[in-house]
Amino acid sequence: MAAGVACGADYVPRDVVWTTQSRNSSESMPCGGHDIGMNVWVEKGDLLFYAQQSGWFDENNTLLKAGRWRLHIDGQPFDQGDFEQRLCLDEGCIYIRGGGTEVRLWADVEEPTVFAAIISQHSRRATLSYESWRYRDRQVTKAECQQCSYKWLVPDDCTTFADSIEASGDCLTFSHKNRQETVFDFTVSREHLDAIKDSLYNPIGGLLMKGAMYAPGFRFTGTTTGTYAATDYRAWNFVGDSIRSACVTIDLRYLNHRRYEMDAIDGCGTVAPFAFHSLKPSYSRQRSTAWWHQYWQRSWIVSNTPDKRLQTMLRNYELMRYMLGCNARGEWPTKFNGGLFTFDPLYVDSTMAFTPDYRKWGGGTMTAQNQRLVYWPLLKSGDYDVLQPQLDTYRRMLSNAVARTRHYWGHGGASFTEQIENFGLPNPAEYGKHKEGDDLGVEKNKWLEHEWDTALEFAMMELLCSKSHRAGFTLTQNLHLAAATNPSSQRYELAEECLRFFLEHYQWEARKRGEQPFDAKGRLVIYPGSGCETFKMARNAASTIAALRTVAAAVGDKTLLSRLPEIPLTTTASGNTCIAPAESWERIQNTETPQLYPVFPWRTYGIGRPGLDIARNTYLKDPHAIEMRSTKGWKQDNIWAACLGLTDEACLLNTEKLADGPYRFTAFWDPGFDWAPDHNRGGAGMIGLQEMLLQEATDGTPILFPAWPRHWNCHFRLYTTGGHRLEASMVDGEIVPGKYD
Repeated sequence: MAAGVACGADYVPRDVVWTTQSRNSSESMPCGGHDIGMNVWVEKGDLLFYAQQSGWFDENNTLLKAGRWRLHIDGQPFDQGDFEQRLCLDEGCIYIRGGGTEVRLWADVEEPTVFAAIISQHSRRATLSYESWRYRDRQVTKAECQQCSYKWLVPDDCTTFADSIEASGDCLTFSHKNRQETVFDFTVSREHLDAIKDSLYNPIGGLLMKGAMYAPGFRFTGTTTGTYAATDYRAWNFVGDSIRSACVTIDLRYLNHRRYEMDAIDGCGTVAPFAFHSLKPSYSRQRSTAWWHQYWQRSWIVSNTPDKRLQTMLRNYELMRYMLGCNARGEWPTKFNGGLFTFDPLYVDSTMAFTPDYRKWGGGTMTAQNQRLVYWPLLKSGDYDVLQPQLDTYRRMLSNAVARTRHYWGHGGASFTEQIENFGLPNPAEYGKHKEGDDLGVEKNKWLEHEWDTALEFAMMELLCSKSHRAGFTLTQNLHLAAATNPSSQRYELAEECLRFFLEHYQWEARKRGEQPFDAKGRLVIYPGSGCETFKMARNAASTIAALRTVAAAVGDKTLLSRLPEIPLTTTASGNTCIAPAESWERIQNTETPQLYPVFPWRTYGIGRPGLDIARNTYLKDPHAIEMRSTKGWKQDNIWAACLGLTDEACLLNTEKLADGPYRFTAFWDPGFDWAPDHNRGGAGMIGLQEMLLQEATDGTPILFPAWPRHWNCHFRLYTTGGHRLEASMVDGEIVPGKYD
């Protein structure tokens, strides 16, 4: 029989257990909740952990960590032979045990608060230290400027400014207040938008990030200095002389012009101190454990087949989903380049002896082609709340994308670019340097120019999520209404404004070339366009046409649908019909395969849909598609193989995609094209596995196990369009349908 969940029983994921200590932060274990991620490890008898909250963007748009904590217990109980470090996925909690001492570490799921509970059989002297590398200003060197939005344009005076850190008694507070002038101002000026600057959304100017630690039973004894992973730090040390039972509380918050509800403001206009005692640890453990337990009941994929490749794939799928769940309450999304779990860069690349704040490809910068892969799998796993921070981010950026469109070209719609800042404008370095006569709205960048269509994927996620009866979205909070007095009239502004941009912009482009806005058939000509970052100066790129057709149909935009060209096709030398990357292009710049985007994410072709043979020809016989095939990083050949029912190929690529990474925690993947732990690799692996198990025909009929080996028993619970929960099993080569509600 297939492994699964017994009738009436709850699913409980298997713990991650280590029985030896770690060498350094690269051998850390993730833990988190709400919008906090922690890297936790025990090194030379000391418990250490980093904490990071999504949204801690400094003046340069570096995504800062809150700091590093160290617990040293006299007698070194963790050096005893009974050491164990356990991540209990069902509770979202890490347990560290040894020598009669236990530490429980977790983040609350409803508030951005971390707890560390210490329980010992014997009274022990312990030292709790808060270690900060931001105890002083630090010049951002050209070598490390990838951590921020300046990239290679880093100013001579680019600085990560010191935090304000104070300690007394059993309390510590730390904060980072951004200057009013930030990389936002630099970006606006560089992109010739000063005339509309005052109307633009700016989330980082004056942003206040702050934290506080409350350690009953400990007392502040002073500071010391040290070095970890080539970075100097100052430690604020608290000593407990006789600790048997204690619980340390760490609150992390940030405050900007949108989030005054986060903290009380006193009569002088200053932020009031944290209310430490507002959340009891016992209550937090109870509700956090309950939340994680229910999280694992939403969906699961299990098997009793003793195939190591299969079991590794399923295990790492589950661990990746756990890391995504740690940001379920975030205002900002989980970043593709490490999420909330980056560790010291020296252990990713030995030449990068930078601070723990470093990650390649930026903190507030988002590479949309990569970011999308982190969030697509949440629809099938039913994790709509985890998807919401990403959708909310696009909604906040929308006004700036509309404003820049109007400013540059005088027409409507939202122009989202590929390398985009958290305020909706192109990354200033990638924007390029323009000269007189250039189109100021187009990036002077041979990879990114004229690439506008990635935002349509996030718009489609919103459309699909809003159709789910399980999503829990409220119209006033999450969907823009056509009229406040008519709640039944929903407007999907993100989708509509992106579609409007293409309709109006490419008429504008056509009129620049001549008098007619459409071709001889009355269709739009998407030129100059781009097939991802690869087929440049493209005419009617397949990826763009498929995107526009799918989203326009989803919102019922018949006008645009009637104006769109067909997805371009081509014939190989051997006479096979394939999807063409575009009708024409001028050069190939990158290593993507946009001719297969009509398969995924746009599902124009696939199992249970017309033209499956054309799509399979494209995957199997297109020379470019074959040459670019890989499972590295954001590559998505594993997804296409599954969507096309190529079972052997899907099995090979997906087991490789979700194979163990090179670090101790197996779902910490190598940097790929980006940074470690590589979350867009994990997201792409999740999608591919889901597609092997469940797809839908054009009419929405579920297709079970479309690319699943018949010799692998399996039992799954996943979700179809509309949020319908479906369970099914593969038992000894036979499909056994289960619940569908």
